[in-house]
Amino acid sequence: MKRLVALAAGLCALTSVAHAQDIVRGGDPKSAIASVVTVPAGYDMIYVSGMTPPVIDDKATGVAKFGDTKTQTLGVLGRIEAALKSQGATMADVVMMRVLLVGDPAKDGKMDFMGMMEGYKTYFGTAAQPNKPARITSQISALVADGMLVEIEVQAAKKK
Repeated sequence: MKRLVALAAGLCALTSVAHAQDIVRGGDPKSAIASVVTVPAGYDMIYVSGMTPPVIDDKATGVAKFGDTKTQTLGVLGRIEAALKSQGATMADVVMMRVLLVGDPAKDGKMDFMGMMEGYKTYFGTAAQPNKPARITSQISALVADGMLVEIEVQAAKKK
């Protein structure tokens, strides 16, 4: 009987340890992204729809209306940050990101990956916010408005 009680106590301890686990982000620490992220039980998932950039010049047309890729990335990430805040979360809670880039006319129709990364690195992998999400970045042919170069969606995990 004592063995059963001890076994039950041990199992309860193991269960509470499993629920106390934190999100695990794996991969090369020098990489800008996590190659794998594990979210254990005990977290709420938050899904943020694809966000596009805000208008920075309503008199302009094309890319000038929204800014270059870095400017658009910063605008989109700012919108995502606000959406997460409305749910009690922060950018540190982002575990997955999907980045869609339109080819930049100023770059012969190629996506401006470096411009996107400049904006991205102001939010992720910093001393103030070291967490990095898993991520995919793809070039697409167009977004909903002429001149938009960036759309980003994220998933975040917030401890219950």
